[in-house]
Amino acid sequence: MLINLNEILSCAEAEQCAIGAFNTPNLECINAVLAAAEELGRPVILSHAEPHEGVAPLSVIGPVMLTAARGSSVRVCVHLDHCENLDYMERALALGFTGAMYDGSALPYGQNAENTRQAVALAKRYGAGLEAEIGTMAAREGGDETGGGPVYTDPALAERFCADTGIDALAASFGTAHGIYKSTPVLDFGRVKTIKEKTGLPLVMHGGSGVSDGDYRTAIRSGIRKINYYSYMSRAGAQAVRDLLAAGDVTFFHDLALAAQEAMRRNVLAAMRTFSNMD
Repeated sequence: MLINLNEILSCAEAEQCAIGAFNTPNLECINAVLAAAEELGRPVILSHAEPHEGVAPLSVIGPVMLTAARGSSVRVCVHLDHCENLDYMERALALGFTGAMYDGSALPYGQNAENTRQAVALAKRYGAGLEAEIGTMAAREGGDETGGGPVYTDPALAERFCADTGIDALAASFGTAHGIYKSTPVLDFGRVKTIKEKTGLPLVMHGGSGVSDGDYRTAIRSGIRKINYYSYMSRAGAQAVRDLLAAGDVTFFHDLALAAQEAMRRNVLAAMRTFSNMD
């Protein structure tokens, strides 16, 4: 069942949990995520990140995501992640995406706020919810270093940004990073609580995979309602392929794809249980 970003985040607020938002740049990822969500009976977000355009073009993967969402037995939001180009966002919304994240976090405040206001108006025109970001993480989506290290979200600036733009959800920087962690992240949960108190909005954790279960639970209690998750799911699929190849001769590619899909399903299942306070 296809629903929009605001609806799915309302579920999270009502249940005081977080919804997993999983990047799905291929069919195996889509199948893995929906199989886990349906097994648990939990709402879920299928995401496509603009930086993945070279991996899976929006025009190809977008309709597949939407068809899968509409046919699912659980509530599914199809979401555009880390979009820096409003024309690209409109393409996704015109396809039927029900949520989008405009990422102007690398821009000066005024330009970020103005572009975000345009993104909000665009999303509303299509009946979708809009997430945006203030502050930056140590690595951007796709693994590129930001160059200056992380810039944690300032709570007062977050309050101003939300008032200036009318966004539906805020991505806050508080110590996570995209990609694979080289050391255990140290997360500023007090900052998250303060931002939640000042903005009243659902907060989003980017760079969510690889965080400990205890830190997930604390983040959720602090106000996180959406957790973006991809790198460790994808790594689980890659490891399953390596293991199958090491075990013996593999003739057909689909055997590798299915092994990866099953490993990702198990990884997503464990993450969703934690996000849903089921453990």
